[in-house]
Amino acid sequence: MASDNANLPGGKITFLLFFALVNFSFTIGIHNDNFSEELYVKPFSSGHVMFHFQFTTVWNVSIDKPESFQHYHLFPKSLGDVLTTYKVKELHLSQTQGLWKHEKWGYPPEDAPPGDELWVWFQPHSGVDQTWADLVNALSGLFCASLNFMDSKSTVQPRWSFRPAGLASEFYSANSRFVRYSTLPREVVCTENLTPWKKLLPCGSKIGLASLLNSVKIYDGFYHSLGVHVRSVCQDTQCLTPATELKQTLTVVYDPTTNKNGKQDWSFQSMFDRTLQSQCPLADTRKIYVDVTTQETLPKFSLSPVPDFVLNQKRSGEERKIAVYQIGNHLSPSSLNLKAMYEEKLTFSNSSLPPVYANRFVTGYGLERGGVTCMIYNTMSSNTTVIFMETVPWFLRVYFSSLRIENDGKEIKPYKINFIPAKDRANPYQMELVFRLFANSVTKITYSFERAFLKWTEYPPDANHGFYVSSAVVSTVLPVASQYTATSQSVSLLEESFSDSSSSFFLRLHTETLLVSLPTPDFSMPYNVICLACTVVAIAFGSLHNLTTRDFTASDPSKRKGLVAKLKSFFKKEKESPENKPDSKEEEIPSQKDKDNSKSEEKDSKKKDGNSET
Repeated sequence: MASDNANLPGGKITFLLFFALVNFSFTIGIHNDNFSEELYVKPFSSGHVMFHFQFTTVWNVSIDKPESFQHYHLFPKSLGDVLTTYKVKELHLSQTQGLWKHEKWGYPPEDAPPGDELWVWFQPHSGVDQTWADLVNALSGLFCASLNFMDSKSTVQPRWSFRPAGLASEFYSANSRFVRYSTLPREVVCTENLTPWKKLLPCGSKIGLASLLNSVKIYDGFYHSLGVHVRSVCQDTQCLTPATELKQTLTVVYDPTTNKNGKQDWSFQSMFDRTLQSQCPLADTRKIYVDVTTQETLPKFSLSPVPDFVLNQKRSGEERKIAVYQIGNHLSPSSLNLKAMYEEKLTFSNSSLPPVYANRFVTGYGLERGGVTCMIYNTMSSNTTVIFMETVPWFLRVYFSSLRIENDGKEIKPYKINFIPAKDRANPYQMELVFRLFANSVTKITYSFERAFLKWTEYPPDANHGFYVSSAVVSTVLPVASQYTATSQSVSLLEESFSDSSSSFFLRLHTETLLVSLPTPDFSMPYNVICLACTVVAIAFGSLHNLTTRDFTASDPSKRKGLVAKLKSFFKKEKESPENKPDSKEEEIPSQKDKDNSKSEEKDSKKKDGNSET
C-alpha cells in the first residue's frame, strides 16, 4: 500500500516535503545557538573617541557537560575543543596595548591591564596546576601569544578578587583552589594576535562589523584591547537550564583632533579607512550605538546618517541618550559611513572624575631598596569597601612589616589580609587586602622591598631596560553608575544593559604597570674576555700551525742575501748602463770558471814555494 502511494503523482513531492520538515526540525534542535554583533561609539570630552566592538555567541549547551559540545554551528570548534579538553568552566583573556585613562575617559566596557591577562576557573578535579600548564600552552598556539610563559613564577590563586562572572554555586565560588590568575605585562599586541581572534567569529572578517577591523588603522590608536570571555549563563529568565556564552570584544580609542585641525570630526572612513558594506547574515542582532548625551553641549555635533531612534538610558540616577542604528536599514543603496561633524574646535576643560580610580608608582632611589605607593581615590559622598590585590615578582623581596594603609594621615586597619610570601624562582608574592574607602578622600597603600641579585642567565637581552611588575587590581561595588559603560553580569548584550535597572554595579579596574631596575652586571666584560681569549688562542694556534706544517730545508748562508745586500745590488744595477759595458773580448770581466782556475793556480804555486823552503 505504501509503495502504491509513493507511485502516485504527488507521492514523491509529499515524501520530499516530509523529509525536509524532519531535517529542518533536526537542524533546529542541533543548532540551538544565536549570534549578535554590536558597536558602541562614545566621544570623550578630551577629544578622543572610543569604538567598542562586541560579538556575542550564546550556545544552549552546558559547559559542565563536555559530551554536549558536539555539532558545532556558530561556536568556534577550535576554542570548544580546548575548553572541554582542559575542563574549563570559565575563561577570561585580554590582550591590551596602551593604558586606559580613567580620569579622562571614565570606565571602559571591559577593563584590562597593559599586556596579557588570563584568569580561568576550572571544573572541580585534582591536578589543577598541571591542567593550567597544559591550557596556557594550548591557548598560546591558538591566539599566537606568549601565554606559555605564564608558569608558576607568575601565577597566583586569588581568594576574593576574581569570583566567577557566570553561573556558579556559592561553595564553588568560595573555593580558590580551582582558579588561576596570571599576567604578562611586557607582552606586545600586534596583528598576529588580531588574526586568530577574527577567525573565531562566525562570519569571519570579510562581512559585518568585523570588516571594519583594519589592522593598520587599529594599531594607530592610543589604546586597543582584545578580549575573549567564556562563561556559563541562563537560557531563560527562570534559569532552569544553563547555556555557554562566548563574548569577543575589541576596544580602540582614537584621537581625531590630530588630523582634523583641532576638530573632533570622525567617521568610519577616517578612523578605519573603510566603510561598512554588509552585515553578517548569521547574526540575530546587528546594531550600532552612539552616545549622544553631550550632543547639545559645547562643542555641538550632528550625526550622518540620521539614527533610527534615540534611546534614553537610565542607570541608578544617571541618564544618557543613545542613538541606535539598525545596520540593515542603512546599507542600501550604498555602504554605511557613519560620521559625526562638530560645529567648533575642541576646547579642553576639566572632565568629571569617576567615583573610584587609582594610581600607582615606584618610590625610593638606588638599586638596593625601594618601595611601591598606590593612591586610591573616592570621589563619592559615601564610604565604600574595596579589595586590593597585588602580585609582586619574587626578585622584589617585599617586607610585609612595612605595609601601611593610610587615609588623611591616619592608619587604617584592613578587614581581611591574604598574604602569601614568594619563593625564589618558584612563585611570586600575593597580597589581597579588604578595607574601607572613606567618602571624598584619598587612601594610600605603601610597602617596601629589596632588590635581589639574579643569575646572569636570568637577565633578558635588554637587561638595562628594567623589569615589569604587573598591574594592581581594585575591585568594589558602586552604588551609582556614573561613567559606567560595562554590561551587567546578568545580561549578555549591550542592548540589554541600556535598560538595566540595577542599584549596584560591580567594578574591577587596573592600575599602571611598574618598571623596576635591578642590579645589572657589566655584560660587556664577558665580551672583552672572549675577545682577549680568542686573540691569545689565535696567536698560539698560528705559531703551532707553522711549526707543525712548514718544511725546513738547509740553506747556504753565503748565498743568502739580506735586505741590505738586495738593496745594494738593485742600486748597483741601476748605475750600470750599456755605455759602460766592455766592447772587446780582452776587457770582458772574467767568468766564474776563470776565477776558479786562477785560484787553483795560486794554491799550486804556494805549495811549491813551501816545498822549496823545506
